[in-house]
Amino acid sequence: MVWRVDIMTNFLLVGNGAREHIIAEKAVESGAKLFSCMAYKHPAISRLCEKSGGAYKTCDICNPSEVAEFAGSQGIELAFASPDEVLAKGVSDGLIRKGIPCASPTQAASRIEWDKAYARELLSSHNVPGMPKFGIFLDETEAAEFIDAVGDVAVKPAGLTGGKGVKVSGVQLNGRDEAVAYAKEVLQSGMGGLPQVVIEEKLVGEEFTLQSFVDGKIFIPMPLVQDFKLAYEGDTGQNTGGMGSYSCADHRLPFLSQDDYESAIRAIEGSIRAMASEANRFKGVLYGQFIITKDGVKLIEFNARFGDPEAMNVLSVFDGNLIDVFKAMGKGELGGIRGQVKFKPLATVCKYLVPDGYPEKPLKDQPIKIAGTIAGNLRYYFASVYEKEGQIYTTGSRAVGLVGVAPTLGEAEKIAERGTSLFTGRLRHRSDIANEQMIKAKVDKIAKLTGIKN
Repeated sequence: MVWRVDIMTNFLLVGNGAREHIIAEKAVESGAKLFSCMAYKHPAISRLCEKSGGAYKTCDICNPSEVAEFAGSQGIELAFASPDEVLAKGVSDGLIRKGIPCASPTQAASRIEWDKAYARELLSSHNVPGMPKFGIFLDETEAAEFIDAVGDVAVKPAGLTGGKGVKVSGVQLNGRDEAVAYAKEVLQSGMGGLPQVVIEEKLVGEEFTLQSFVDGKIFIPMPLVQDFKLAYEGDTGQNTGGMGSYSCADHRLPFLSQDDYESAIRAIEGSIRAMASEANRFKGVLYGQFIITKDGVKLIEFNARFGDPEAMNVLSVFDGNLIDVFKAMGKGELGGIRGQVKFKPLATVCKYLVPDGYPEKPLKDQPIKIAGTIAGNLRYYFASVYEKEGQIYTTGSRAVGLVGVAPTLGEAEKIAERGTSLFTGRLRHRSDIANEQMIKAKVDKIAKLTGIKN
């Protein structure tokens, strides 16, 4: 199936972060008339709506009825709901009930992300490869007994916590007692909105991300990405939504072998089949978080949407028509456009500017400005900011993603690092993301762990 690109599609994007900024940019480049539902006025997405002849609305983006009502009033022909909470609240379902084709997963299909207990049980029952040792608990005593039996662990609320709920022995948890106490806290507080805690063996290695376009049966993988979740230089501090990320020109990562890549592919294949067998056929972007360990590749989790910042890496080198891909995903016809989904052989580095004090005590409502010319192979994407009377302000979360694109990773890193100096305000960033020393340390770590040099 080849979609016509000479007719503008009324396209609705739900969400208002840096991830949505680049999706909006690519949609307009693909010939869409952009419409947006956003929680607050995003300075760039709102302008893209106006530029393309569309419109936007600030509203409760987690309210399916409100979003569907706006979509119906604007003659929307294709929709994409992006953030995790929006998917968990059934916004895609509301649009589908309105008769609007959707390229994002339903509430039931996106459960693979918003219910970690369900995800582990589903994938384990279908023998998806790469499962770590895990337990799912309602009872504090049983959780403590599992921790005693396993030793070092990762403690995870079953529900959504914005990427900040997971705590790991030796990182955020010092010893057995802190792990037990945190499991108890998760259960007693109902953290994540679900009554369970998921406890897994601690996995030691290097994490990586493989995102795919999925139409329910067929999937098309995107370039591999590695993100940096910890807040401070040297991979220290609290978890964040992600301080930055990188991808390489060959679409692999320097510490992974071809066998490692194929292991991740097999896990995605098995997971798509598992969801389909449960009548939760997944259509949308599936984000697989993996880790290479001494025992091979393990599956950490799935997200039901593009990653943030990882979307900025893969879409910066995407070479095709994103609206065509979204239409094909929604219709279950990716096979017909497989040859049109391409990625340029370029490296990318994303570095996030965040408010001073982030993530513990971030400064909010602080003005930020662009203080230089941004051009060439440097791009920027606004995240959690808002515009008021022509001035852009921080909200307390990540503010701006700077993306460098170049033939080599080293060049891309230097471009992104230079870009961080072009914004003024009470902002900071991690300068070590994807620099030469950091990449070498990761390669050496995996060579020592596995005994294999890539």
